[in-house]
Amino acid sequence: MKEIVDYGVLGLLVLMSLATFTYAIERWLFYRRVDLSVYADRRVLELDLNRHLGPLATIGSSAPYIGLLGTVLAIILTFYIIGEQKSAIDTGEIMKNLALALKATAAGLVVAIPASVLYNILSDQADRLLTQWEILYAGPEE
Repeated sequence: MKEIVDYGVLGLLVLMSLATFTYAIERWLFYRRVDLSVYADRRVLELDLNRHLGPLATIGSSAPYIGLLGTVLAIILTFYIIGEQKSAIDTGEIMKNLALALKATAAGLVVAIPASVLYNILSDQADRLLTQWEILYAGPEE
C-alpha cells in the first residue's frame, strides 16, 4: 500500500508537474513569437492563443485532490498497521506513515500552486495579445 502512495500518487503528481512546465514553456515561447498580422479571423487567433491552457487549469485545480487522495490512502495504511499489530505499537512506523501522508498533501500543493499561477499569467498574456489584435486589425468597436 505504501508503494501506491509513493509511486502512484506522488508519481502522478510528478508527471503533472512536468506537464505543467512543458505546457507553460510552450505557451510562453508561442506568445513571444506570435505574429498577429497573419490572423484575419479573431476566432482563429483566440483558438491558437488558448491552446494548452485547459490542461494547466485542470492540473492546478485537481492536483490538491490527488495529494489529498495520497493523504487518505497513507492514513488508511497507518490505521491498518495499527490494527495489525497484536503487541506493542511501533510508533516509529506509525510516524513514518503519517509523514508519508503529509508528503502527499504537500506534493499536491507544490504542483497546484505553480500550475494555477502559470495558468493565470499565460491566460492574461493571451487576453492581452487578443486585445492588441483587435486594436490593430479589427478597428474601433461600434
